[in-house]
Amino acid sequence: MKDKVVLITGGTSGIGRACALAFGQAGARIVVTGRDEARLQETARALADLGIVHHTVRADVGVEADSERAVAETIQAFGQLDVLLNNAGISMRARFQDVDLDVIRRLMQTNFFGTVYTTKFALPHLLASKGSVVGISSVAGYRGLPGRTGYSASKFAMHGFLEALRTELLPQGVHVLLACPGFTASNIRQVALAADGSAQGESPRDEQKMMTSEEVAQHILNAVRHRRRDLVLTSQGKLTVFLNKWLPSLTDKLVLNHFRKEEKGVL
Repeated sequence: MKDKVVLITGGTSGIGRACALAFGQAGARIVVTGRDEARLQETARALADLGIVHHTVRADVGVEADSERAVAETIQAFGQLDVLLNNAGISMRARFQDVDLDVIRRLMQTNFFGTVYTTKFALPHLLASKGSVVGISSVAGYRGLPGRTGYSASKFAMHGFLEALRTELLPQGVHVLLACPGFTASNIRQVALAADGSAQGESPRDEQKMMTSEEVAQHILNAVRHRRRDLVLTSQGKLTVFLNKWLPSLTDKLVLNHFRKEEKGVL
């Protein structure tokens, strides 16, 4: 990663922030985007404290012009782009029968179109560097999760997009990685959208039992270094993907039972 330039969307908290620190400590120059200026400055201070060369961009990946500007500022600041981490994302927790359709639209705009927009503008530079496109996805991109219909839909869409892109780019030497953490101790659940689109503000799960954002970031860093195709993390995540492939009807029942426990707050 020495002197590589890494652009991380949604890099002000959770996995994105942990990746900014991990890639920066590995020698990369870091560009972080986020919608919250205060959090951007907090992340900038953390990077500066470690002596990491960095640049911050206040941007919303769901806005095409913001994504274009984030890439333009990256090139203006450092003259190249080697790794794009499409990390920005939002989640939801609500049964589909109860959810406002605007919640689904918001998830698709950020999680899917945010990836499409930023990748589109970054691609000429990644072709030049034969760099990496990373999608920070989820096990929900392999297996639809009840209570997270919009989130699952957005991650399935991300998977289809990046798989097709990977195939297109095979002759041109650009690496495409789909990184799928399992349940991770990050803030994405605290800011997950409720049925009416408001932030739920708390997690129904025991965060202490989960892989930390810092651990996830190290796995992603190693996967980029080795130009891996796929990364599925946590034993529960790997088991879910395996069972859904080979025993889908059983997996339906297991996932539904898990969701019911989550609704009751017993996880």
